[in-house]
Amino acid sequence: MLSLEHPIGERYFGLRLDTLIRLRWLAIAGQTLTIVIVHWLLAFTLPIGACLAVVALSAWLNLALRLRNPGARRLSDIEAAWLLAYDILQLAALLFLTGGLSNPFAFLFLAPVLISATALSPRTTVLLGVLAASCAAVVGLWQMPLPWSDQVALGNEPELPAVYLAAIWCALAISIAFIGVHAWRVAEETRELSEALAATELVLAREQHLSALDGLAAAAAHELGTPLATITVVAKELVRALPADSPMVDDIGLLREQAERCRTILRTLTSLGGGEAPFDRMPISHILEDVVAPHRNFGIAIEVTLPDRGGDEPIIARNPGLLYGLGNIVENAVDFANGRVDIVANWTDAELSVTVTDDGPGFPPELIDSIGAPYVTSRGRHRWRRDMEPEGEALVGDGLRVSEGLREGLGLGVFIAKTLLERSGAELSFLNRALPAHGASVSVRWPRRAIDISGEGHDRHGA
Repeated sequence: MLSLEHPIGERYFGLRLDTLIRLRWLAIAGQTLTIVIVHWLLAFTLPIGACLAVVALSAWLNLALRLRNPGARRLSDIEAAWLLAYDILQLAALLFLTGGLSNPFAFLFLAPVLISATALSPRTTVLLGVLAASCAAVVGLWQMPLPWSDQVALGNEPELPAVYLAAIWCALAISIAFIGVHAWRVAEETRELSEALAATELVLAREQHLSALDGLAAAAAHELGTPLATITVVAKELVRALPADSPMVDDIGLLREQAERCRTILRTLTSLGGGEAPFDRMPISHILEDVVAPHRNFGIAIEVTLPDRGGDEPIIARNPGLLYGLGNIVENAVDFANGRVDIVANWTDAELSVTVTDDGPGFPPELIDSIGAPYVTSRGRHRWRRDMEPEGEALVGDGLRVSEGLREGLGLGVFIAKTLLERSGAELSFLNRALPAHGASVSVRWPRRAIDISGEGHDRHGA
């Protein structure tokens, strides 16, 4: 059963507890080392006992978390938010003891927000950002003196102007907002791409599964045809050898009838792949006809044009990914066309190209540069042949209704087609037809040596 563990759109799977524990141990080690260096090596005066107590509290929390929970446990959004909020509060306590915003380590407020932006939901990240900015404001207003050397005369410690401290807080707040949004956007694009590629793999697995079933059907028809023919011949001979009034005549007639029924079923199985589907190599003209055939009965004229020279026609491996990719492009063209779709194939010694054009509204200008990216769609703006296809059709299996999702504007169809075709060595371009014509044009180009598996092709390019 093909499915995704998480449905499309649910992209925030939480942080592993072990990750946060390791990061906190790193923070504890850094804080301890900094306190020791400042107090004993640089001889700066600071409340060493209170500072070490705050760090020890984090160490105790880490030990408790490690003992009570398995490290592989994945935290929920709320659980991870509480732990990161504690880290912000712990840092605020240390900064309160060591000079507040005048302490150069105040910018460590960014760390928990950055972690949240890469792995947690936007709502959680915003809340943690607000908490960090609020804690920075509090320690900016109320704090113990900045630690300084004992050699500096009492009362002569440098005092930063209030406007400078306010500027530090503004810089910190802006950094939290900017870096948080930037990190979230980069992580979100990575999550979207990963999820879309998972959907692509599921579609390809399904297509390969169906292709394998075609081959099994053909093999079954071939292997079982001969014994069924033998049973039929033997049954005929038995009928001839028996007297007309024999009680076994009816039984043998039933046997012949069931054997013929089995042969009919096998012929049906053989035809499921569209005639030539069981073959693993086909000329480009047959590939295109295999792709176009399911879309010919929707009231849209589909014209396939091939060059006059047929002698050097490329022979292509019948790849499920390639068939699905071309089929998706043709399906989109039929969906958006007003009345006609043209498919033009052309080839030279160096290149094979297939161009699909329609007479529909064309690609939206604001989306044309983003076509092929995951979750980019204009499906909601146009009609869909809902009355011509069964409702709830699933392309990928239970758990991922990709077909239904694409119709509602999920934006994975072209991405999946583009990814599968590029795996075969193709380059795709998406354009609108030049005026006065209207409609969209999708061109797919392969280097011929990457797609042509004919003996002539190999000889020509291998020389």
